[in-house]
Amino acid sequence: MAVLAWICVFVPIIITVVSFYGVMTGKLRPFWHYAEGVFEIRFIGVILLFLAAVALIFSVTMTIIQVRKRDRLVEQWPTFDPIEQRVRETELEVFMDDRFGPASFREDVRNYRVSADKNLDTDEFQKLFEAQQEKEAQKK
Repeated sequence: MAVLAWICVFVPIIITVVSFYGVMTGKLRPFWHYAEGVFEIRFIGVILLFLAAVALIFSVTMTIIQVRKRDRLVEQWPTFDPIEQRVRETELEVFMDDRFGPASFREDVRNYRVSADKNLDTDEFQKLFEAQQEKEAQKK
């Protein structure tokens, strides 16, 4: 059944192409030679050529835009410093160990109560990072 469907698709295309080529060049015997058919095929050809040109312009324009965006983004890369990130993680681990005990204890215990004086302030980590940056600036 699928083969029959594909035959129904390709037979008219082959007849149209052979007829148009035969009318235009005279090398093949066309199945039809109506002037309206030749005009219509030329018209469709012009429309397809125009659409191909529009698609080409769109593709080139979008490519240029994306390349420029990528170039701007690459200039900003990386948006964070991975070395500084690792230093911050280490600093946080030391802070949490000092404040709440070793990580192995905190992770293995079922219930852990934090006393009121050990609760974290809203900006505690921010203060920790700022103090760390000041230390780094003094070292340099």
